Amino acid sequence: MASWHDGLAAPPRVLISPRPSDVSARGNVLSLRHPRSGDETGYLFIDGQLQEINWFKERYGSWFLGDYVCEDGGLYYCTPVDPIFIFLPTFEAARMSNGKDPGKFRQLDEILYVEGYPGYQQLMDVAEHHMELVCEVKEVANMKFFRLDDSKVLSWLCCKVVHNLKEVFPKLGKNYAAQLEKDQLKEAVQMIREYLKDEPWLALLCKKLQLDTNEIINDATTKTNEASFCADSSLAPAPPSESKATNGSAKPSKGRPAKKPKVEVGSKNIKDMFRRVTRSGSGS
Repeated sequence: MASWHDGLAAPPRVLISPRPSDVSARGNVLSLRHPRSGDETGYLFIDGQLQEINWFKERYGSWFLGDYVCEDGGLYYCTPVDPIFIFLPTFEAARMSNGKDPGKFRQLDEILYVEGYPGYQQLMDVAEHHMELVCEVKEVANMKFFRLDDSKVLSWLCCKVVHNLKEVFPKLGKNYAAQLEKDQLKEAVQMIREYLKDEPWLALLCKKLQLDTNEIINDATTKTNEASFCADSSLAPAPPSESKATNGSAKPSKGRPAKKPKVEVGSKNIKDMFRRVTRSGSGS
């Protein structure tokens, strides 16, 4: 008898994400550039919201997925991310500013054409809705043209810092609440630095908030090294390929042959291990 996972392009994996408002909603897994590192990163776009796909693994553990065992116990989990962070490097490059020249106005289809990353094109409506907050927009003959505006970006970043201080930190426990005001401010900036390049945005933000940019960078580097030392040394598997998230027949990316899930030969269905046994010894 064929198992439920037969024909899948990759071994089954556990993915945790917020429940969409419409239970029949289909999500897209998109490959986009990480706004800070520029590395290819997986995102889930579902219910009009963009979510970053992260990887987590405890040292010991496994998952029972039907009659298949995911041996390493790792899982993917999705966290909402503000699309402006993701679009910021793309819009910055598209305006082609030079010194005091603020750059050019361009249409969205030009800005969001990123070679090798077709996922940006699927976020056209999201970009139009969000990027007006940080761009100058001109409309000519019913066509909109966008140009990133440094002052608007800086105002938006300051709002993000204030949000962390007022909304996020109170939920993180007494240790954060007990910090000095300046230390809280530094922590708030370090949090959004994970999605910002140091030049120009972190430098501009620190200047606005009267913080030492080098101190922010050094503190963040120290915390990263400590976290790396404590983390499990196992590498994360390749993230889900760009496809329909609910489509089990998606082809593997880059033409690699599909890897078949490992099933123990001669073993019983995992469900049989948990069935109630009657007096006669047969499962009910």
